[in-house]
Amino acid sequence: MKVMRRTKRSFLGAMAATIASGVAPWHVGAAPARAGSHTSYEIEHSQAHWRRRLSSAQYRVLRRGATEPPFASPLLHERRDGRFACAGCGLPLFSSEAKFESGTGWPSFWKPLDGAVATHAAEPPVTLANEVHCRRCGGHLGHVFDDGPKPTGLRYCINGAALTFQQT
Repeated sequence: MKVMRRTKRSFLGAMAATIASGVAPWHVGAAPARAGSHTSYEIEHSQAHWRRRLSSAQYRVLRRGATEPPFASPLLHERRDGRFACAGCGLPLFSSEAKFESGTGWPSFWKPLDGAVATHAAEPPVTLANEVHCRRCGGHLGHVFDDGPKPTGLRYCINGAALTFQQT
């Protein structure tokens, strides 16, 4: 997987430019993710069906590509053994064994479960990494950065609104 290499300086510069432009870094009402392109997924619903199926926060994140404010998710502090699944379709995405405290304000993982997520280049300047989405329903989950812990060196920074927790 190719992850864009960014420095703390470039991140802070992009954040400053984003804030100066009047867009909050956690763009709560963002434009639809992957605008202009369509990939087929195993689970597809109309936008009206997704709105009925998901909470407003889940819909904004999963279907519109928004990012929840930092430190907003109760899953940030989830420490029990289990799996974190897609709130849209229920596909298990991350194991609690791969969860770590990144200090960023979002649940973070050093690797997803095999075959659970897909990535593609995110739109600058709001993000400095690749977008992560559910491979089964296409829901926007968050972003992957290359500043995570060993053994992968990756940090999957995931919106808690995009997840449910399944205790094992």
